This record gives sequence, structure tokens and C-alpha cells, in this order.
Amino acid sequence: MHRPLSVVMPVKEEELSPGPGRAGRSPRHGAGCGGGDFFGVETGLMSPEARIAAALAVLAPVMLSGVFLVLFVPHLWWIFTTYGWVSFPAYGLLASGLAGLAARRSGERRGTSSAGERELLEALRERGELTPARAAIETSLTVAEADRKLKELAEAGHLEVRVRGGGLFYALWEPAPDTSLGDDRYLGGGA
Repeated sequence: MHRPLSVVMPVKEEELSPGPGRAGRSPRHGAGCGGGDFFGVETGLMSPEARIAAALAVLAPVMLSGVFLVLFVPHLWWIFTTYGWVSFPAYGLLASGLAGLAARRSGERRGTSSAGERELLEALRERGELTPARAAIETSLTVAEADRKLKELAEAGHLEVRVRGGGLFYALWEPAPDTSLGDDRYLGGGA
């Protein structure tokens, strides 16, 4: 009678603890496969640049070998289709990397611009009027950034520019009086 051969393999402690993306999976079976994995790499944790680089590291050799195969051994073109399937996950990785890069760039433009504007507008609401230097004190912007943003808002008609003592003061527009109701106090006719 034969006894079954059993093999004991040492397992590292970090293989037993579920890391990011490994919760619920056995440490030895399928540890490198699953949602978000690309050939054993957790793509959800990769930066967009790293995703693009990993995709191109797969796509470039596959495409180059396909071109060489068709040029030098044209009757074996069908071999390219057997390993060309490797390129499909790489195309997905490339697309997600490009989308992540575009989203980050548009978010950077939108995030810093709107955050600075919001800070300026809140400071204007609290103070009533600001100079660029006072805006720099009240917000996280530099004097040059505050000056540029205040000028942009004034040129777009969102702010009123007041000149006093040789300095420019920016303020939110005061609401216009409603003269249709016969309220002419603002025109000097009322008490």
C-alpha cells in the first residue's frame, strides 16, 4: 500500500494576511488574479502613468513581433492571433491610464482655479471689499495670483472695481434698487 506524498511549503506571514485587493482570496490560489489585476499586478493602485507604461510594455513587443512575423514568415500569420490576445487587457489598461491622466489634468485645472475663486469670493463676502494684498492675507493665494483672479473676475463683470487713494479695491456688486415699486430713496427722492 502506497502512502500519499505530502509536501509542506513554507508560507510567509504577509501571504496569509489579506492585503489590498486580496480580501477573501486564498493566499496560494488565485492570489494574482481577479478584478483589477493585470497579469498579477493590482492596477487599481497604479498611477495613470504606470498604467500607460505597463500597457505599452506589453503592446509594443506584441505589435513588433506581429509585424516581423508577417514580414519574414508570412505563411505563419495565424500564430500572431494566438498570442495577440495578450494585447486586449493591455488595451484596456492603456485606456484606463489615459482616462485617469485626462481626469487628473482636468481636475487639477478645475480644482485649483475654483478653489482660489471660492476663497476670494468668501473673503469678499466677509470683508466687503479687498485689495490684492488683503486677498492674499485672507486666502491661500499669493498676491500675484489674487491680483490676477480679481482682475479676471472684474473683467468678466462679476466684481465692482473701486479706486480710492490711488489703490484698486474689488467688491461684490451691490444689489440694484428696485425702482419699479416706487422706491426712489436711492435716487435722492425719498427720506
